[in-house]
Amino acid sequence: MGKKIVILNGSPRKSGNTAALAKAFAQGAEGSGNTVTEFFLGGMDIHGCKGCFGGHSSRECPCVQKDDMDKIYPAVRDCDVVVLASPLYYWNMSGQLRTAVDRLFALEEGDGNLLRGHGRACALLMAAEGSDFEDVLTYYEHLAGRLRWRDIGHVLAGGNGDVGDIKGKPELEQARALGASIR
Repeated sequence: MGKKIVILNGSPRKSGNTAALAKAFAQGAEGSGNTVTEFFLGGMDIHGCKGCFGGHSSRECPCVQKDDMDKIYPAVRDCDVVVLASPLYYWNMSGQLRTAVDRLFALEEGDGNLLRGHGRACALLMAAEGSDFEDVLTYYEHLAGRLRWRDIGHVLAGGNGDVGDIKGKPELEQARALGASIR
Protein backbone atom coordinates (compact mmCIF):
# COMPACT_ATOMS: atom_id res chain seq x y z
CA MET A 1 0.00 0.00 0.00
CA GLY A 2 1.29 3.45 -0.91
CA LYS A 3 2.23 6.26 1.42
CA LYS A 4 0.23 9.41 2.10
CA ILE A 5 2.26 12.45 1.10
CA VAL A 6 1.49 16.09 1.86
CA ILE A 7 3.21 18.85 -0.11
CA LEU A 8 3.18 22.28 1.52
CA ASN A 9 3.91 24.58 -1.42
CA GLY A 10 5.03 27.95 -0.07
CA SER A 11 5.47 29.71 -3.40
CA PRO A 12 3.33 32.77 -4.18
CA ARG A 13 3.35 31.67 -7.85
CA LYS A 14 0.93 28.89 -8.67
CA SER A 15 2.77 28.10 -11.92
CA GLY A 16 6.33 29.02 -10.98
CA ASN A 17 9.56 27.09 -10.68
CA THR A 18 8.75 25.73 -7.21
CA ALA A 19 5.41 24.49 -8.53
CA ALA A 20 7.24 22.69 -11.35
CA LEU A 21 9.43 20.90 -8.79
CA ALA A 22 6.38 19.95 -6.72
CA LYS A 23 4.55 18.69 -9.82
CA ALA A 24 7.50 16.53 -10.88
CA PHE A 25 7.83 15.14 -7.34
CA ALA A 26 4.09 14.36 -7.23
CA GLN A 27 4.23 12.61 -10.61
CA GLY A 28 7.05 10.39 -9.40
CA ALA A 29 5.34 9.66 -6.07
CA GLU A 30 1.96 8.89 -7.64
CA GLY A 31 3.65 6.70 -10.25
CA SER A 32 4.98 4.59 -7.36
CA GLY A 33 1.49 4.10 -5.94
CA ASN A 34 1.47 6.89 -3.37
CA THR A 35 -1.28 9.43 -2.69
CA VAL A 36 -0.25 13.09 -2.89
CA THR A 37 -2.16 16.04 -1.45
CA GLU A 38 -0.71 19.46 -2.25
CA PHE A 39 -1.61 22.67 -0.46
CA PHE A 40 -0.82 25.88 -2.37
CA LEU A 41 -0.26 28.10 0.66
CA GLY A 42 -0.14 31.32 -1.37
CA GLY A 43 -3.82 30.91 -2.14
CA MET A 44 -4.89 30.06 1.39
CA ASP A 45 -5.97 32.24 4.31
CA ILE A 46 -3.43 31.32 7.01
CA HIS A 47 -2.65 33.62 9.92
CA GLY A 48 0.50 33.70 12.03
CA CYS A 49 0.75 31.74 15.27
CA LYS A 50 -0.47 33.72 18.29
CA GLY A 51 1.63 31.75 20.76
CA CYS A 52 -1.44 31.28 22.95
CA PHE A 53 -0.83 27.59 23.80
CA GLY A 54 -4.59 27.09 23.43
CA GLY A 55 -4.44 24.26 20.91
CA HIS A 56 -5.51 20.69 21.55
CA SER A 57 -3.95 18.08 19.29
CA SER A 58 -6.81 15.61 19.62
CA ARG A 59 -9.33 17.97 17.98
CA GLU A 60 -9.84 17.65 14.24
CA CYS A 61 -8.91 21.35 13.99
CA PRO A 62 -6.49 21.72 16.90
CA CYS A 63 -5.77 25.47 16.75
CA VAL A 64 -7.98 28.12 18.34
CA GLN A 65 -7.70 30.18 15.14
CA LYS A 66 -10.15 29.24 12.44
CA ASP A 67 -8.59 29.64 9.02
CA ASP A 68 -7.37 27.43 6.18
CA MET A 69 -4.95 25.56 8.45
CA ASP A 70 -8.06 23.54 9.34
CA LYS A 71 -7.67 21.89 5.91
CA ILE A 72 -4.00 21.12 6.49
CA TYR A 73 -4.08 19.70 10.03
CA PRO A 74 -5.96 16.47 9.24
CA ALA A 75 -3.80 15.79 6.19
CA VAL A 76 -0.51 16.29 8.08
CA ARG A 77 -1.75 14.31 11.08
CA ASP A 78 -2.49 11.31 8.83
CA CYS A 79 0.44 11.51 6.39
CA ASP A 80 3.63 9.51 6.13
CA VAL A 81 5.70 12.18 4.35
CA VAL A 82 5.70 15.99 4.53
CA VAL A 83 7.30 17.79 1.59
CA LEU A 84 8.32 21.40 2.13
CA ALA A 85 8.42 23.25 -1.21
CA SER A 86 9.50 26.87 -1.41
CA PRO A 87 11.41 29.46 -3.34
CA LEU A 88 14.52 30.69 -1.56
CA TYR A 89 13.77 34.06 0.05
CA TYR A 90 16.54 35.77 1.98
CA TRP A 91 18.36 32.45 2.45
CA ASN A 92 15.32 30.72 3.93
CA MET A 93 11.87 29.36 3.14
CA SER A 94 9.11 31.73 2.09
CA GLY A 95 6.96 33.43 4.71
CA GLN A 96 3.96 31.44 3.48
CA LEU A 97 5.69 28.16 4.29
CA ARG A 98 7.24 29.33 7.55
CA THR A 99 3.83 30.53 8.78
CA ALA A 100 2.22 27.15 8.05
CA VAL A 101 5.11 25.29 9.71
CA ASP A 102 4.78 27.50 12.80
CA ARG A 103 1.07 26.76 12.96
CA LEU A 104 1.67 22.99 12.86
CA PHE A 105 2.66 23.43 16.51
CA ALA A 106 -1.03 23.02 17.39
CA LEU A 107 -0.62 19.31 16.59
CA GLU A 108 1.76 19.09 19.56
CA GLU A 109 -0.36 20.89 22.13
CA GLY A 110 -2.76 19.65 24.75
CA ASP A 111 -3.87 16.08 24.51
CA GLY A 112 -0.93 14.44 22.79
CA ASN A 113 1.88 14.93 20.37
CA LEU A 114 0.64 14.18 16.87
CA LEU A 115 3.46 15.90 14.97
CA ARG A 116 6.81 14.56 16.19
CA GLY A 117 7.98 11.17 15.11
CA HIS A 118 5.24 8.70 14.21
CA GLY A 119 7.52 7.26 11.53
CA ARG A 120 7.05 10.39 9.43
CA ALA A 121 9.57 11.42 6.79
CA CYS A 122 10.21 14.72 5.04
CA ALA A 123 11.76 16.20 1.91
CA LEU A 124 12.70 19.69 0.74
CA LEU A 125 12.15 21.14 -2.74
CA MET A 126 13.50 24.62 -3.51
CA ALA A 127 13.95 26.85 -6.52
CA ALA A 128 15.99 30.03 -6.46
CA GLU A 129 17.64 32.65 -8.56
CA GLY A 130 20.90 32.10 -6.69
CA SER A 131 22.50 28.97 -5.32
CA ASP A 132 23.30 29.68 -1.66
CA PHE A 133 21.13 27.12 0.13
CA GLU A 134 23.42 26.63 3.15
CA ASP A 135 21.31 28.54 5.70
CA VAL A 136 17.98 27.04 4.65
CA LEU A 137 19.49 23.54 4.71
CA THR A 138 20.66 24.16 8.27
CA TYR A 139 17.14 25.22 9.26
CA TYR A 140 15.55 22.27 7.45
CA GLU A 141 17.94 19.76 9.05
CA HIS A 142 17.27 21.20 12.52
CA LEU A 143 13.51 21.16 11.92
CA ALA A 144 13.56 17.54 10.72
CA GLY A 145 15.75 16.54 13.65
CA ARG A 146 13.61 18.25 16.27
CA LEU A 147 10.42 16.78 14.82
CA ARG A 148 12.08 13.35 14.56
CA TRP A 149 11.19 13.16 10.88
CA ARG A 150 13.46 11.07 8.65
CA ASP A 151 14.97 13.22 5.90
CA ILE A 152 14.53 11.43 2.59
CA GLY A 153 16.30 14.10 0.56
CA HIS A 154 16.13 17.44 -1.12
CA VAL A 155 16.24 19.01 -4.55
CA LEU A 156 17.77 22.48 -4.69
CA ALA A 157 17.44 24.21 -8.05
CA GLY A 158 19.48 27.39 -8.43
CA GLY A 159 19.65 29.68 -11.46
CA ASN A 160 15.90 30.14 -11.82
CA GLY A 161 15.05 33.83 -11.65
CA ASP A 162 12.10 33.97 -14.04
CA VAL A 163 8.98 31.82 -14.19
CA GLY A 164 9.72 28.83 -16.40
CA ASP A 165 13.51 28.99 -16.09
CA ILE A 166 13.52 25.51 -14.57
CA LYS A 167 12.04 23.92 -17.70
CA GLY A 168 14.34 21.21 -19.05
CA LYS A 169 16.73 21.33 -16.08
CA PRO A 170 17.95 18.14 -14.38
CA GLU A 171 16.43 19.14 -11.03
CA LEU A 172 12.97 18.32 -12.40
CA GLU A 173 14.03 14.73 -13.02
CA GLN A 174 15.71 14.66 -9.59
CA ALA A 175 12.42 15.74 -7.99
CA ARG A 176 10.53 13.08 -9.97
CA ALA A 177 13.03 10.42 -8.91
CA LEU A 178 12.83 11.51 -5.26
CA GLY A 179 9.05 11.18 -5.38
CA ALA A 180 9.31 7.78 -7.09
CA SER A 181 11.70 6.54 -4.38
CA ILE A 182 8.95 6.65 -1.76
CA ARG A 183 7.53 3.18 -1.24
